[in-house]
Amino acid sequence: MRVALLCSRIRVEEKLLRHALQRRGVTVEVVDDRELVLDLAGPRRDWDVVLQRSLSQTRGLAAARVLAAAGVAVVNQPEVTALCADKLATTALLHAAGVPVPRTLVAFSAESALRAAEELGYPVVLKPVSGSWGRMLARLNDRDAAEAVFEDRTVLGSPEHSVFYVQEHVAKPGRDIRAFVVGDEVICAVFRESAHWITNTARGATTRDCVVTSDIARLCVQSARAVGGGVLAVDLLEDGDRLLVSEVNATMEFRNSIDVTGVDIPGRVAGVVIDAARGAQTMAAAG
Repeated sequence: MRVALLCSRIRVEEKLLRHALQRRGVTVEVVDDRELVLDLAGPRRDWDVVLQRSLSQTRGLAAARVLAAAGVAVVNQPEVTALCADKLATTALLHAAGVPVPRTLVAFSAESALRAAEELGYPVVLKPVSGSWGRMLARLNDRDAAEAVFEDRTVLGSPEHSVFYVQEHVAKPGRDIRAFVVGDEVICAVFRESAHWITNTARGATTRDCVVTSDIARLCVQSARAVGGGVLAVDLLEDGDRLLVSEVNATMEFRNSIDVTGVDIPGRVAGVVIDAARGAQTMAAAG
């Protein structure tokens, strides 16, 4: 059994995933997405499955699409990765599936974005349609701040910045919840705690174990199904006595969640990859 670990660099997560696969007798080839060359007439198919862990959403998604089109199994599937990389698409699908999300308005100019902010009421949160690690998030506390930031995004000029994703600010209790979903099971969850309003471990948040309640399990599985399922991290916000789903992540980081939960997260991911590889081998043998 051969698995390609597609990544931009070997972080702690990739080391743990490689080790978990190798302990299960899997041959792992680390593939640097910056060095990869794929022939559209016939990409390499000597891997049973590709585990996509690229830091670059653009490179990772492009490679996954080419490989999947050639019949190579990819975890997560490119359609799922594409949806999770687009906050607007994710939120729209979650809302359509009946998953509670923060109220979100979408606008397409600085002027209409200002009207959206006024309708929601300050403070509001402006998010980039794509991005991770809490970058480019802005909490706008009043009209002056909104005018300045909306004008700034307009001047940046990229097509992505012409879409204004304006969301109600949820006064969370100094933390959010990240739950890890593997298939149809929430294997564990953590509180991410920070004095900063952005509770992301890349911004210094700390983690501690969070009991997976029936509400957390139900919302997270429902969210995972809405985007196509796989190996996902679902972020939830506590708004008083209700839970809201903020985001779904297809290339999740978990280094700070293993010890506090006691769950072998890379081992569980490896199990999904091995199942996908076996499925690919069965299909190849049948074909």
